[in-house]
Amino acid sequence: MSRIGAFFVVNELERAETAALCLKLKCNMKNLTGSIVSIRLFLISVLVLGSVHAFALGPNLLSQAALIVDARSGESIYAKNANTVTPIASITKLMTAMIVLDAQQSLDQTLTVDIEDLDYLKASRSRLSIGSELTRREMLQLSLMSSENRAASTLGRFYPGGLKAAVAAMNARAKSLGMSNTRYVDTTGLSPENVSTARDLVTLVQAAQTYTLIREYSTQSDQYVQIPTTGQTLHYNNSNALVKSDGWSISVQKTGFIREAGRCVVMLAQIAQRPVVMVLLDSVGKFSRLGDANRVKTWMETGEVLAIPKPKAIVKKGAKGKRGKAVIVKKRRR
Repeated sequence: MSRIGAFFVVNELERAETAALCLKLKCNMKNLTGSIVSIRLFLISVLVLGSVHAFALGPNLLSQAALIVDARSGESIYAKNANTVTPIASITKLMTAMIVLDAQQSLDQTLTVDIEDLDYLKASRSRLSIGSELTRREMLQLSLMSSENRAASTLGRFYPGGLKAAVAAMNARAKSLGMSNTRYVDTTGLSPENVSTARDLVTLVQAAQTYTLIREYSTQSDQYVQIPTTGQTLHYNNSNALVKSDGWSISVQKTGFIREAGRCVVMLAQIAQRPVVMVLLDSVGKFSRLGDANRVKTWMETGEVLAIPKPKAIVKKGAKGKRGKAVIVKKRRR
């Protein structure tokens, strides 16, 4: 074979080898691309499924019992020990307001705080001293907005037939609403024998929202009242700080606390573009019920499950350990 012929043969072999190498590289790239796409799809599925799983589990809550319900459809969105009977503290005052308004007594009648309205059970404090005079309307406002115990007690005493008749009316109304696990023994909620369930309290909130004055007074941010007998002007704030928050639209609310009940709150609020009844009971920590409410709101609006903040450690003043170092004590939730 001539030198030129040999050159052409070698050249053709090189071309064939190059083509084979390119084909092999192309196949490898195709496989690599397929692998990358598979990995991407896998990661996306993990993220999506993880989010779905987190949403299905629900929000992180400190409340021992909770129920979140769509107020329009009645659909249960989230439940936790919803049928557990537990003390409800000042959530009681929603029913107190309902039976007082049902009695259709004059809201302008002057009511007087008496010694019978003192709290001998919990020794809770009140700025309404014995002899303080306010109208029934003002007593209702302070009871719902600021959870004023002596106001709620006075409302019960001035109910037709007195306090005993008021409590009987509260239990009768609960029965008529189908709140079979609810029982009242006073108009304030100071007794731990005022009990209910998260499920029954959803019913109570839905019934309470039909009263214009309960909607108005329970969500009022603050109120000034004048005590004629002393000439004092007292300023009361809402016990639920969320009513002042721009991020919340609340139609009805009531807070509650005694040691046996823990921190409680019930609300009818607009969340994720729909009306939602939220019941949170027996939470620990002064601000935990509001933290729980915000975690529920975030979970419903974004699907994000917020973590519960850890208690901050505090340095105990004057206390020193070995080598003169300050003693750090973990702050306990109460």
